[in-house]
Amino acid sequence: METKTKPPRLPIINCHTHIFTGDHVPPHLARSFVWWPFYYILSLPLILWGVKTWNRVKDAIQFSPTYRAAKRMWYKFTIWVKRTWLLNILQWAIAALAIIHVFYILYDWASLVFEPEASVINDWILALRERLEEWNILFDIGSLFLKLALVVAVMVFFKSGRNFILFILKRVWGFFQLLPGKLTTELIERYILLCRYSLYKHQHRVMAGLKAQYPPGTGFVVLPMDMNYMKAGKLSADGGFYKQMQELADIKKDKNYRDTFFPFVFIDPRRIREDEAFLKYSFRDGQVNLEDCFIKEYMEGHRFSGFKIYPALGYYPFEEELLPLWKYAADRGLPITTHCIRGTIFYRGRKKREWDVHPVFEEPIAGGGYAPLLLPERKNEEFQLNFTHPMNYLCLLEEPLLRKLVGQARDERIRGLFGYNGPEAPLGHNLNRLKVCFAHFGGDDQWKRYLELDRYNYSLQLIRNPDRGINFLYNRQGEYSPGKLEQVWKYADWYSIICSMMLQFPNVYSDISYILYDEEIFPLLKQTLQKSNAKLRRRVLYGTDFYVVRNHKSDKEIMTDTVAGLDEEEFNLIARANPREFLGLA
Repeated sequence: METKTKPPRLPIINCHTHIFTGDHVPPHLARSFVWWPFYYILSLPLILWGVKTWNRVKDAIQFSPTYRAAKRMWYKFTIWVKRTWLLNILQWAIAALAIIHVFYILYDWASLVFEPEASVINDWILALRERLEEWNILFDIGSLFLKLALVVAVMVFFKSGRNFILFILKRVWGFFQLLPGKLTTELIERYILLCRYSLYKHQHRVMAGLKAQYPPGTGFVVLPMDMNYMKAGKLSADGGFYKQMQELADIKKDKNYRDTFFPFVFIDPRRIREDEAFLKYSFRDGQVNLEDCFIKEYMEGHRFSGFKIYPALGYYPFEEELLPLWKYAADRGLPITTHCIRGTIFYRGRKKREWDVHPVFEEPIAGGGYAPLLLPERKNEEFQLNFTHPMNYLCLLEEPLLRKLVGQARDERIRGLFGYNGPEAPLGHNLNRLKVCFAHFGGDDQWKRYLELDRYNYSLQLIRNPDRGINFLYNRQGEYSPGKLEQVWKYADWYSIICSMMLQFPNVYSDISYILYDEEIFPLLKQTLQKSNAKLRRRVLYGTDFYVVRNHKSDKEIMTDTVAGLDEEEFNLIARANPREFLGLA
């Protein structure tokens, strides 16, 4: 009797990774987080130089016989103190005394600049000071040098003391709330990551470190970055975009990566405007053909697998210069991965006048009629979301909105390409089959927001209409309603928006990169992958966001947690089957 052999298991494909180095990042990421001119002090090259110098010095010290002997002596001393209860109490008392002194030193320094806010807490602080001075517990330290040394020692080496001091000071002076916010902390973590991976001069070394964490045969979608236009300073000579892309092409040629390496081409409309050789095309009957240009060389010559965009750097995904390229991608089933989460990498320059309103969406105004949707956000970290918002892709996928864009195009070729016949006639060619992946699925904060919003109509649409989700353009009577777009833009969570787009358009995907580190997302992830969600479960992609996610977990830990959090069928679907459909390998 013949026995049937089980077909070989498809390889895992990680659909979201990065291997760019510190050379590819502009120097002044701290701009808009830190006041001028201090962001020059926090420049990336200076920090990278300091880290590399420290690593060399540290390596020379920590392996020396003198350091080893001193380390043994220090351990014996500290463990002796720990095991002697009287000394342990004395150590605690000295630490408490140091923290108290540092608190009042910082209190006095802050009072020289800003008057303390009148409050019960401030009254309590002053009363406690009088009592401590009466008990001779609080001393007058006359030396500025000793004060500085004590402040540095406590704030650097005593985490619990530092947290306590900042907790109280923030309640006396409001400006202490600025130190440090969540985004500032994330920026510092990003600096640390770049320092760690700056030790690698070439992307090939970073790629080898990623590959080593996965089973043999695993595939990787590699997403480059073009940060030249984000107004955070000029890149180094070694960090040029074209050099970065050439390194990826060289890795693609390597026989060890040829069949498992899926690099994308990064697209920024400002580079298309600046470099005539970046994108050249002709068209006939709505079909785009590339002429000799950078895009053709990499997509058709080097066989790159798709396109990456990062609108938070200061552009919309529907910019006029992008439309011919998206038509080319739609005609050939080429995927586009777009950043879709609040992050620390975003445009650092001033908000432009034309960014005050949305180019396509409208909102009702007093007296009837509609006006362009106002985008009132002023801070960079806030108005970045206007570019990143997933609803911007409706302007590509929904024919009535795309028609409006095409009609506004300055280049007459755009209207010819899409078969534009006026504002009331449907386009001859549209983009409703465009293959788009929303990276990070909107962010774990938006997943939690979806679960928390139990009183808002839009957050319930996936439950009420599981086959469609939110109807973006039309009201209950089936009439086109431009004001509805404003309501969804402002009040709907991004998880609901993205899922609704995945349900309504045949080639919309989303990866769960970065957010996979957060185990709290797994209940909703499993619900999304239920068999009853036939469309949604086929559009979710496994990705990690290596190496950006490394501050939370390593890639091998993320994959281990994912395998443990999902059943075998669910994992195989998002990590093996769905990625092949997305990349056109099936």
